[in-house]
Amino acid sequence: MYYLTGWKRPGAVLLLDPRREVLFLPHRNAEQEKLWGPQPAPGDSDIREKSGFDTVLPIERFETELRASWERWHVVYTLGADNRSRLQSIMPAADIQDARPELMRLRMTKSRQEIEWLQHAADATVTAHLAAWKLAAPGKYEYQVAAAMLSVFLDRGCERSAYPPMVASGPNSVYLHYSRNDRQIGYGELLLMDVGAQCAGYAADVTRTIPVSGRFTPRQRELYDIVLGAQKAVISAVKPGMTIGRATPHSLNQVAYDYLDSHGKDLHGAPLGKYFTHGISHHIGLEVHDAADPDAPLEPGMVISVEPGLYLPEERIGIRIEDMVLVTKNGAQVLTAALPREAAEIEKAMAK
Repeated sequence: MYYLTGWKRPGAVLLLDPRREVLFLPHRNAEQEKLWGPQPAPGDSDIREKSGFDTVLPIERFETELRASWERWHVVYTLGADNRSRLQSIMPAADIQDARPELMRLRMTKSRQEIEWLQHAADATVTAHLAAWKLAAPGKYEYQVAAAMLSVFLDRGCERSAYPPMVASGPNSVYLHYSRNDRQIGYGELLLMDVGAQCAGYAADVTRTIPVSGRFTPRQRELYDIVLGAQKAVISAVKPGMTIGRATPHSLNQVAYDYLDSHGKDLHGAPLGKYFTHGISHHIGLEVHDAADPDAPLEPGMVISVEPGLYLPEERIGIRIEDMVLVTKNGAQVLTAALPREAAEIEKAMAK
């Protein structure tokens, strides 16, 4: 609904047909407004300006207008089984189809405006990560780091985090979706921060892994450089026609796995590929894991993550490096390139 309309208020219904766009809104409810404040209504003098729609009608008109469109165009598309059942009860003879596949394909390729919004979310997220690097230190709690990052998001005009912040220190860094953020950070540990802003409805998704004490240990540095090497290999391989699925032809996931499995060993001398336990990428947009077909070839205008990682519980080490990448005609543009990735650059930034 937000993708098609930009409308956030509850109770609205959208009707699109080849000749018109109609937004239906409920009437004012005085009792509800005592709780939540004034709500836009179809009779408001400025409703066109507020909604962006030339035609805004009361919600009671929806069924009549829907039947009029169906009689002209014969096929109805909707979202979700509940909506389909409701429409079928209104028009038992209608051919009602699922709009989700077509909308998914539309959402996969971003417009110029969408890319600008995603870049703003990326920029705010970069600033938040840099602020976190200054705060992170032995004795701090993970939630303190998460709170500092959220403060930056809000200060940069973003409405919230795009997903629960994952600030994982030491042994917590090996858990892919750890978000309790309640542990006290210890000396000599790594701190994995998977945190992104949501700005104008669009999400960012960025991960960095930093040494809490300011410098990587030799083993941490060895593993970090392997993950970074895998990310560089994948970003170099990003171009139209590649895919992000684990078992698809021309798979970026395979590029990452092959690199990780051929560089370095675990404590028992075994290759590291088995410690890469998630996919290399997903689409990013209105949702951090945006609507997409993961098997579809990449096309210019798509925005994806590139996020190799290694997670070794025996060593209490988890490392992930994640950036947002715009697919271009000839390759890739890293939207989060302003956030350092090289180990030496991270250590230098933390020392300032």
